[in-house]
Amino acid sequence: MVFEKELGLEIADIFKNIFGTNVETDKLVFQATRKEFPGDLTLVVFNLSKSAGKKPEEVGESIGKELIASGNWASGYNVVKGFLNIEIKPELWLERFYKSQELTSPKPSTGKHILVEYSSPNTNKPLHLGHMRNNLLGYAVGEILKLNGNKVTKVNIINDRGIHICKSMLAWKLFGNGETPQSSGIKGDHLVGKYYVEFDKHYKIEVGNLVAGGMDKERAEKDAPLMVQARNMLQDWEAGDVETLDLWRLMNSWVYEGFDITYKRLGVDFDKLYYESETYILGKKIVDEGLQKGVFYRRPDNSVWVDLRGEGLDEKLLLRSDGTSVYMTQDLGTAVKRHEDFGFDSMVYVVGNEQDYHFKVLFLILSKLGYDWASRLYHLSYNMVDLPSGKMKSREGTVVDADDLMDEMAIEAEKITRELGKIQNPDSAESKILYNHIGMGALKYFLLKVDPEKRMLFDPNESIDFNGNTGPFIQYTHARIKSVLRKAETMNGYGDYGKFQKPDGCSLNDKERELVKTILAFDEVAQDAAQKLSPAVISNYVYELAKAFNQFYHDNVIVDSQDPLTSKFRLHLCHKTAAVISLALSLLGIHAPEQM
Repeated sequence: MVFEKELGLEIADIFKNIFGTNVETDKLVFQATRKEFPGDLTLVVFNLSKSAGKKPEEVGESIGKELIASGNWASGYNVVKGFLNIEIKPELWLERFYKSQELTSPKPSTGKHILVEYSSPNTNKPLHLGHMRNNLLGYAVGEILKLNGNKVTKVNIINDRGIHICKSMLAWKLFGNGETPQSSGIKGDHLVGKYYVEFDKHYKIEVGNLVAGGMDKERAEKDAPLMVQARNMLQDWEAGDVETLDLWRLMNSWVYEGFDITYKRLGVDFDKLYYESETYILGKKIVDEGLQKGVFYRRPDNSVWVDLRGEGLDEKLLLRSDGTSVYMTQDLGTAVKRHEDFGFDSMVYVVGNEQDYHFKVLFLILSKLGYDWASRLYHLSYNMVDLPSGKMKSREGTVVDADDLMDEMAIEAEKITRELGKIQNPDSAESKILYNHIGMGALKYFLLKVDPEKRMLFDPNESIDFNGNTGPFIQYTHARIKSVLRKAETMNGYGDYGKFQKPDGCSLNDKERELVKTILAFDEVAQDAAQKLSPAVISNYVYELAKAFNQFYHDNVIVDSQDPLTSKFRLHLCHKTAAVISLALSLLGIHAPEQM
């Protein structure tokens, strides 16, 4: 909190002078003052009562009186039970406010290099709503860490091999009749996803026929002809069969073209791509090393396992009996390769909470293999996204397609913007771009404002609202401020608001003070978001900032020709607010429109 450290030093001195006892400043507990009481910063005095030998209320009163007497920090105080609510002198808020230019500047380097992994798509289907939360979280976490002075490398592991990939390949080979994205007009990732569904459809028929013929279901699922062919194709792939590899490269190229379109529209990027088809080879070498070290063991069927029961986990498969690898094999290879490439200080895996156990095992195995950096790996586990209707528009009928959802959001943004009459030329090319910015702002903000660990309900209609805790409300607030500033720039004598400083001795009214306090909180909020790896901290802060501005705007005349000094100060306040809103939204990957 603003002024916490400085005020803490003074209170420690006061406490020693009054009660003759030292108190460590890091033992002083501060919190924001509750809105129903006057004050900016609250000192919790319960834990000081014993050292002082006085009741909490008496301790609070004694400290409060001395703070006023010193004249350094406080303009007023009140004591509520064991809480001392302190009002910071207005001139201190103004002084700090004028020095706050660094709020929107990069922080000094920490010297740390952090890798952030996100997206991790499979090349057998297009990206869906769950991938969107993953991508937006990963991108925002990377930007937040960067702002706080860290070197950040964003990485993506493409799951481009395995039985699921072979299912799409086999179905296209059997039922595709040479169909391509060009011949069908279907986006490449959607076309490959179509054949993944096609495989499942025929496979279920085969299993049903086998079960009807008297075979038990478990064996039928394993022995169905399509599944046997898919497993054979996987073995051919790992054996380097030319025809299989050519088909794999062709279909993956379709998917990558489709992914690139989706990523670009979503506004996320990566510094380095890794491919499971490459890292699994290193993973196999690591498994061999683990066998030699006695960390892993081989079963009679030739499969390779690690026994983690002594650490409270379970036994984990690392290589199948036929020698083919599993996800864990690939993840071991990928982790080691990344450390060889970057020598990172730490790494964040942005992956859904259904993989919690997987990452506990991965980190433990790496540690048992002797990699000391394994202790600096972190799994940012996020929960699932639900929709009120269970699904929106979907090509496969079971998941919400990312491309469809982005289209729907832009359409809904245009519809609502037209209804509200907030734009002069609704059919212009600029307006079409704006509709996309509003739709994407609504989508991103709604997915990021909820703490990653919480399961969330995404309501497209609620997200696009121009009122309440939504992206469009914050975007509209930014556009409103920019409109005020543009108007001021046409008025004689008001165009230098960015450099203006209010004269000494001037006070702040309640709404000005609240807005200044909220702006100055950004630095601490950004640090908190980085520490928690939670874009929700930024999301909820920028909403509070937009609310504080709108209350200030409602209660105050911004430009008053009878009071030019106050007008310039308020324009300066608008200018700072817009800068912080724009930066906060950019951390979330959201565009801040100049006009709406």
